[in-house]
Amino acid sequence: MSDLSAFFEPLSVIAKDAGKAILEVYNSDFPIEIDTKSDDSPVTKADLAAHQIIEKGLQALTPDIPILSEEGGLPEYTERKHWQRYWLVDPLDGTKEFINKNGEFTVNIAFIENHEPALGLVYVPVTDTLYLGGLAFGSFKNSAGLHEQISIKPVNLGTTLTVVGSRRHGAEALDSLLEKVSDTFSNVDRVDMGSSLKICACAEGSADWYPRLALTCEWDTAAAHAVLKGAGGEIYTPELTPLRYNTKEEMLNPFFHAVGDTSFDWKKFL
Repeated sequence: MSDLSAFFEPLSVIAKDAGKAILEVYNSDFPIEIDTKSDDSPVTKADLAAHQIIEKGLQALTPDIPILSEEGGLPEYTERKHWQRYWLVDPLDGTKEFINKNGEFTVNIAFIENHEPALGLVYVPVTDTLYLGGLAFGSFKNSAGLHEQISIKPVNLGTTLTVVGSRRHGAEALDSLLEKVSDTFSNVDRVDMGSSLKICACAEGSADWYPRLALTCEWDTAAAHAVLKGAGGEIYTPELTPLRYNTKEEMLNPFFHAVGDTSFDWKKFL
């Protein structure tokens, strides 16, 4: 598609409508009802309500483009391997954060083109913060009425390296990795947070590096990956190749490293 930026406004509306449905459950006085999916991950009414809103909105926006959502059916790879363009959606990324009510959950909508995230939108319902962007047009953050372009932060040896990590997955492996970099920087500051906010932190320059040493799915990363690319960063596999989408039967990502400054020599740590 020639001008994906035309999707900015309608996608923002779709994401915010999904966010409203999520917050209705989140702010309810009733306990959050939790079901368990076949992979033992939790799912709530909020996940499903957001999925329905996003699916309906995307079908109206681009009726001929397939939609792959965490809460929708997964087409066989024999079908989807032929997709050159499709929407990749996580209606509620960070369901465990949602259940624990810490606010660190997002709505993720990505447009994948030729196995790469060309456009991404990450919406944070609790703070009404919106990240959106892509490599072709840069990345932006809308928060508290302020619209600003965001960009990564250069990494300088001898200064503080800010690393974001998951509070739930891969903590021991991350601690071991950070020991290896402690001699290179004057300080290594680790910040734990949930959902795709970790990748967005690299995109806006509040973090330098997000090593993910535990499994994720493609819908977990795609939207924020596009935002990171638009801000000047990248997500690399352990082999230092950019993370790609819809190239295999399973939806699991390899371990990866989301970085802001792609000019820094990360291979000495990876």
